[in-house]
Amino acid sequence: MASTDLEKKAKEAFVDDNFELAVDLYTQALDLDPKSADLYADRAQANIKLGSFTEAVADANKAIELDSSIVKAYLRKGNACMKLEEYQTAKAALTAGLSLAPGDSRFNRLIKECDERIAEETKDISKAALPNSSQSSTSASDANVERTINGQSTHDVGYHSQDLDKSKPKFRQDFYNTSMELVVTIFAKGIPPKNVHIEFGEQILSVSIDIPGADSFLFQPRLFGKIIPEKCKYFVLPTKIEIRLVKAEAASWPSLEYNKDKALPQKIIVQSEMTNQRPSYPSSKSKVEWDKIEAEVKKEEKEEKLDGDAALNKLFRDIYQNADEDMRRAMCKSFVESNGTVLSTNWKDVGSKKVDGSPPDGMEMKKW
Repeated sequence: MASTDLEKKAKEAFVDDNFELAVDLYTQALDLDPKSADLYADRAQANIKLGSFTEAVADANKAIELDSSIVKAYLRKGNACMKLEEYQTAKAALTAGLSLAPGDSRFNRLIKECDERIAEETKDISKAALPNSSQSSTSASDANVERTINGQSTHDVGYHSQDLDKSKPKFRQDFYNTSMELVVTIFAKGIPPKNVHIEFGEQILSVSIDIPGADSFLFQPRLFGKIIPEKCKYFVLPTKIEIRLVKAEAASWPSLEYNKDKALPQKIIVQSEMTNQRPSYPSSKSKVEWDKIEAEVKKEEKEEKLDGDAALNKLFRDIYQNADEDMRRAMCKSFVESNGTVLSTNWKDVGSKKVDGSPPDGMEMKKW
């Protein structure tokens, strides 16, 4: 059966309130036409009707990725994020949709509702404000540690950690950008503040949540860019943990974590710019040989001769990229807990204990 026939049957099932069948038919159609933004946007709506809001956000994100001018995808992403109580992310999606369809009153109504919910959350934050966790400084560079977390947030924006041990606790994560701040949200309900331990490094965030009767939840990404640790803060709320990272430089981060393929910061697009901006499409008159350019860049990187700290950092990156999951976890844990003085690849050795700092001979480690 052709993709168009499946799409037609899916729409009929949706009209008949048979949303499970609609999702199944849209999925079959996407197997035949995986580049259809409309199919992803329509499946997102069916998932919303089923109450599968996380899946709806993922579908809307994919639709936007395939076609950034698809208005209904922004609307459905906003709706799903509001159901998930992710009002900042919802507002960002709705604002982008409004810039493409300024006459659509649904966006204005939902944005107003987001503003009201955000105001309520701000009041809760002011009541639950906590002092910054203690900071530790070290001269060691954190450029040799990188952690990859599978999954996608509502921007992208989320980051869902994947662990081979299914018995370990998992919490959904998300983030949103402003020009000078990045807010990370961990959706962990009913966690006592005393069970939450958060530390800020120059380019590393370390989150540990103690779970009674289970292993601790650990989230230690290497951040996309540098932050100002002493200005960062976090709040433990009844339904989530909100972490506010103050950026060292004003720029939009395309992802929470460092990614060598997204090394350049993106400019923040303000509302006035978005309103006047029309979708642009690649020109068929000029063709850029991207494969050739990429091959040349990789060749230059491979042939580049480094020395000193640069050579050492490259060595550590190569070790990390070729390591298995246990080795990566060991490297992240040992580096963070030792304040950058220990880098171990043996998870059996460091996984069950706190790694103490080991400064070079003649030097003394200080905690600030």
